[in-house]
Amino acid sequence: MLKPKSQWRSGMTKEKLIKEMNEKVQIPGVVVGWTQPIINRINMLSTGIRTDVGVKIYGSNLDSIYNISRKVEASLKGIEGLEDLYVEQLTGGKYLDIKIRRKDAARYGLNIDDVNMVIESALGGMILTTTVEGRERFSVNLRLAQEYRNDIDEIKRIPIQTMKYGVLPLSSVADVKVSEGPPMINSENAMLRGTVLFNVRGRDMGSVVNDAKKRIEETFKQLPQGYYIDWSGQYENQVRAEQRLKVIIPIVMLIIAFILYVTFNSFKAVAIVFISVPVALMGGVYSLYYYNVNFSVAVAVGFIALFGVAVETGVLMIAYLNDSIKKLVAAKGNGPENISDDDLKETFLLGATQRVRPLLMTVLANILGLIPVMTATGTGSDVMKPIAIPFVFGLITSTLFVLIVLPVIYNLLKEWELKKHGKLVVLEIKD
Repeated sequence: MLKPKSQWRSGMTKEKLIKEMNEKVQIPGVVVGWTQPIINRINMLSTGIRTDVGVKIYGSNLDSIYNISRKVEASLKGIEGLEDLYVEQLTGGKYLDIKIRRKDAARYGLNIDDVNMVIESALGGMILTTTVEGRERFSVNLRLAQEYRNDIDEIKRIPIQTMKYGVLPLSSVADVKVSEGPPMINSENAMLRGTVLFNVRGRDMGSVVNDAKKRIEETFKQLPQGYYIDWSGQYENQVRAEQRLKVIIPIVMLIIAFILYVTFNSFKAVAIVFISVPVALMGGVYSLYYYNVNFSVAVAVGFIALFGVAVETGVLMIAYLNDSIKKLVAAKGNGPENISDDDLKETFLLGATQRVRPLLMTVLANILGLIPVMTATGTGSDVMKPIAIPFVFGLITSTLFVLIVLPVIYNLLKEWELKKHGKLVVLEIKD
């Protein structure tokens, strides 16, 4: 449980805190994976992976899977942003292996069930009875004491009662030894599975995974037959989100373009308005760099919202400038003999300056509404900040473009129209 950020040391961030704690808890043979309780459980339930990203190796033999996992681990070391690299252990487990010698058991008049019953009772425990205490019921088990179960020599001397030959030690009818095996067997899709786990910090997940894929492809030109690699964890969610965004973003832009064309009935006006989109994108990208925010689905959502508002401010300015041109044509007529370049510049200057207030009111309402989100540090701020940061700063750059540059571009277009066609095109803007 972390203290409130107001009580943290000056300059302390979560990344610095993780780095300091990581240095304090290093234990040989133990890898620490830094995560948070809720997201850890969600990842485990949805993907079976405890960390941000996991490389799953499927196959039919645990030893081969483990060897491939170790090679994957070696190839992933040194990638920028890849932290807490860990291979799930598939070997090294210790098991008590008791193998009954059937011929020796038969010589003493014992069958397999007789010997197994003694082993089960002595080591695992036998249920003698059940005690009832009010509404609660407890099983009463009987087994050998701890000191007799921890020593393999004592296990070999477990007594077995026979009908004719008295009491025999377990070693007289069974071989008792400690053997190695897998500490845990994971399976998925009806195949054995090993996993290489890691977290991503200080870099966006997509870039880290792409670098990791290149390293693995360089290491494994071809996997053994029957073995294959799959990627899992939060990366699965990001891949699905990116696939949706590849469809959603073009659709959003097409819808915006269609609405603009229906409004202006002019491809030139649509193109001029759309120039504000890359300008807004520049402001959003620089803000991500300044705040050290990695690209994610939340950032993409912020950019989609930004595009809509940036286009809206462009539409407002074009509509106001067109209204100024309409008044100029009505007052002086339409043609180069009636309208000079100076008249156009004066009209655009007057139209643009008179519309500064409504544009700033529109933009500031969005910016001021998101400032509390940008300064928040409580629950949910990690999700909301990546949406607000590119939206706010992209809106600032797009607004400066619309107020300063867009009238100049529109003025140049109208001067060209006047020289090319001998008249100004006045848009019939639909509400």
